[in-house]
Amino acid sequence: MSAAGRGQAPIRFSGRVGMLLTMIGLAVGLGNVWRFPYMMGSYGGSAFLLVYLAFTLLLAVPVLSAEWALGRATGRGPPGAYRAVLGPRAGWLIGGLLLITVLVADAYYLVVIGQILITAGWSLGPGFAEGRVADFAGTLGSGALQFAVAAGLLVLSLWIIERGLKRGIEAASRWIVPGFAVVMAWLIVVALNLPGASGALADFLEPDFAALGAGDVFAALGQAFFSLGLGGTFHVVYGSYLDRRGPLVGNAVLAAAGDAGAALLASLFIVPTALVFALDLAQGPGLIFDTLPRLFAQLPGGGWPGGIFLLALTAVALLSNVAALEVARAAFARRWPGRDRQILFALLAIELALIAPVAFDNDLIAVLDLVFGSGMQLLGGLAAVIALGWGLGTTAAARAIFGEQLPAPARLYVRWLRWVVPLGLLAVLAGWLEAIS
Repeated sequence: MSAAGRGQAPIRFSGRVGMLLTMIGLAVGLGNVWRFPYMMGSYGGSAFLLVYLAFTLLLAVPVLSAEWALGRATGRGPPGAYRAVLGPRAGWLIGGLLLITVLVADAYYLVVIGQILITAGWSLGPGFAEGRVADFAGTLGSGALQFAVAAGLLVLSLWIIERGLKRGIEAASRWIVPGFAVVMAWLIVVALNLPGASGALADFLEPDFAALGAGDVFAALGQAFFSLGLGGTFHVVYGSYLDRRGPLVGNAVLAAAGDAGAALLASLFIVPTALVFALDLAQGPGLIFDTLPRLFAQLPGGGWPGGIFLLALTAVALLSNVAALEVARAAFARRWPGRDRQILFALLAIELALIAPVAFDNDLIAVLDLVFGSGMQLLGGLAAVIALGWGLGTTAAARAIFGEQLPAPARLYVRWLRWVVPLGLLAVLAGWLEAIS
């Protein structure tokens, strides 16, 4: 992809539909499918869902619009956007740290996507019938296989990026995001036709706010932030590809609705089937590799529904991976314009070196995700809000979000972004610090 850099024409999305599908594809991923259902199972069911939706609207949407606006106002992704707003020293320090974070986080994310693809292949092949689960665990535990599959996914992602924003990233999003929605809708029909599924789902969706404690509210706040892929990186670089005109808040609401809708679709498939077969919804991150294989083994049609589900999940998760690599590509392309192919080969070498230790020691995933996923993602989102709201100032930030024609609530929206949203992010950050202490 030719970078929008020194003397080059700026890169722009082809239109609103392509932009929204790309943004939704970026946000929809593993967090929607394995994280959201088990969090509903652990934290109060549908009461958790309602609180999560409220936090998405009040906090996550403003952060999303801020990250887009920061990219659009500066015409750059990190670290260039932070350097332009916060000055050379602070900007390069924050942007460089976030760039390293993206590269490290993408390495273990690729390994996890690879594990899902391996699981999909097993589901469509030998299946998870009695006596096969142990064989599957042995196959999934092969470090060499994990490395090979992750490397293949990396090459595919870089090929999509090499084709450009419109013919690569947008085109992939236009196929994958609707395809994922169709697969999930089909699986919901399969799930709700299971004996007793509708009643089990209705009981589960009955709100019980008495069961919702302070920790559950905190978990909903964190999920609202993590689910959209906020973190001062992905959305900043994609924001630099947005048209300079028009308000961003409406599109941010639509992107958040698409992301939340994907989480709900996944829950409407996973929750009733898990309840019918008395499987453990509150198992945690192991849900996708432990509970789900046993669930797939009991579904009508054998492993085919599960295999198709995991293939769709692999495809949509790949879009988040593409966004991570595009952050790095854009940063390097601005520093070394005209060297696109060399940059892609450099990213290939860097990521392969980072993938290897994770593929052969999966225990690193939890550690790296706690630091480079949860923690740095929070700091990145906070940095983007501060850079836009305080670095640009109220009026300039309002124009970056709403365009030149400022509506009456524009400055109030920016004040909310400057004062209230950082407090919400600091609350989530405090919980993260407590988790690692």
